[in-house]
Amino acid sequence: MKSNTQNKDHPLIRKIKLSLQFQQKAIWCIPGMTQLLSKRPDQFSNGIWPGYFSKAKGAYIWDLDGNRYLDMSISGIGANVLGYADEDVDRAVIHAIRQGVSCSLNCPEEVELAELLCELHPWAEKVRFTRSGGESLALAVRIARAYTGRDIVAFCGYHGWHDWYLSANISDGKNLNEHLIPGISPKGVPHSLKGTALPFRYNHLDELKTIFEEHRGQVGAVVMEPIRNYEPKNNFLGEVKNLARKNGAVLVMDEVSAGFRIAPGGAHLNYNIQPDIAVFAKAIGNGYPIGAIIGVGNIMDAVQSTFISSTNWTERVGPSAALATIRKFKNLNAHHHLVEIGSMVQAGWRRAAERTGLKIDVSGIAPLSRFIFQGNDYLSKKAFFIQFMLEREILASNLFYAMYAHTEEQVANYLTVVEEAFDQIAKIEKEGVDFNRVLVGEPSVAGFGRLI
Repeated sequence: MKSNTQNKDHPLIRKIKLSLQFQQKAIWCIPGMTQLLSKRPDQFSNGIWPGYFSKAKGAYIWDLDGNRYLDMSISGIGANVLGYADEDVDRAVIHAIRQGVSCSLNCPEEVELAELLCELHPWAEKVRFTRSGGESLALAVRIARAYTGRDIVAFCGYHGWHDWYLSANISDGKNLNEHLIPGISPKGVPHSLKGTALPFRYNHLDELKTIFEEHRGQVGAVVMEPIRNYEPKNNFLGEVKNLARKNGAVLVMDEVSAGFRIAPGGAHLNYNIQPDIAVFAKAIGNGYPIGAIIGVGNIMDAVQSTFISSTNWTERVGPSAALATIRKFKNLNAHHHLVEIGSMVQAGWRRAAERTGLKIDVSGIAPLSRFIFQGNDYLSKKAFFIQFMLEREILASNLFYAMYAHTEEQVANYLTVVEEAFDQIAKIEKEGVDFNRVLVGEPSVAGFGRLI
C-alpha cells in the first residue's frame, strides 16, 4: 500500500506523518496491517487516512499527531454505541479492574448480565458469554448443530470469519458475494465442510424454501440478521421462523450489528419475532469486549453435550462493561436518539444530493446508515469525499454509525460540509475530470459487499 508520491507534500499527508510511519511499520510486522478489515486505511483512502488514535472521547478522535476529528464514520465499527470513553461505563470497568479482573473463582457480574438479558428478552431462558461477535456466532452454530444433530446451516448476511461460514465458498466462490466480499477465498477451511453452509438472500423466502426442500431433514440452523439495509417484506421474518420450526431447524438471530440500535435489546423485538437463539456483541459493551448468546433453555442446554469453554470468557471487564452499558442505554432510551440522529443524516445526504445533482443510493436502518455513489468510479468518488471531509477535520466515509454522543449541532455542521463535498464532486463529474487526478491518497478498495 502506498500513497500518491506526487502528493507527498500535501498538507493532509504532512499532518499525519507519525500515523503514516506506524502504517509502514504495521505493513511489515502485522499480516493484513490491522486486526480488522474494516479499519484498514485502504478501505477509506490509503495515504491520507490517519489510521491510529491516541485518544477518543464523546464523538471526537485524536490521531497520533495530535489532530482532532469529529467522527461521523464507523464509530468503532458500531461498538461504541454510547460514545467514546463513556464515563459511566468506564467507571464500572475501572471498579472491576481494581477489584481484580481474573481469579480462580467466577465473577458474579456474569450472572447479573444473564438475568438482565433474559429480562429484556422474555422468550430467552439461558445465556452463554464470549468476548467477540464472530466467536459468538460460531458458538451459536455449534449449539444448533449439537441440539439438532444436523450439519447444514442456511444463512443470510454477514456472520464472521469462522470455518462454518467461509465454507460456503468451497462449493461456489460466489456464495458470499452479496453477504461478505466478492470472490473471497475459503483457503484454510477444510474441504470436508463443502455444502454445509448455504446462502439465501434477505426478503427472498423462496430461496430458503428451496434449501429446505433440497436438503430435507438435514438443515440444523437458519442464521440471519433481523434487519440490515432493508425492511422485511411480506412478513419475511415470520415466514422464516415458520419454515425453521416446520423443518426442525434452530432459528438464530444475529444481533451483533442491529442489537441495541432501534430497541433496548434485539431488533427482533420490534418485529415481534421470537427466535430460538439470539447473538449479541459490539454495542452491548460500548467498546469493551463482550459477546452474548441467549436462547431457549432446552436448546441452550445442548452446550452440555459438546465442549465450549474458554478462560478469557470468565474475565470481569466484559460483563461489567455490558451491565453499565445496557442499564444506561435502557434508562436513557438511547435508541430514540440513535434513530433520530441517523434519520437526520440520511435526510441530509438525500437533500445534499438533490441540491447538487449528484446521484446516490441511501439505505440501512437509521443508526447504521450508508450511501453509495452511482457510476463506475464510485470508489474514487468515495476517496475524494473522505479527503474533502478530512480537510475539514471530520472523519467520514459513506457509512455513518450513530452514537448517543452525537449531537444535532454536530450533525448539522457535518451535513453543511457534506453538501460542499457533494457539490465539488458533482462539478468534477460534470467537467469530466478523472477523479484519480484530484486524489491526494488512493481510491478506496472494495470491502464488504453490503457496506461499500
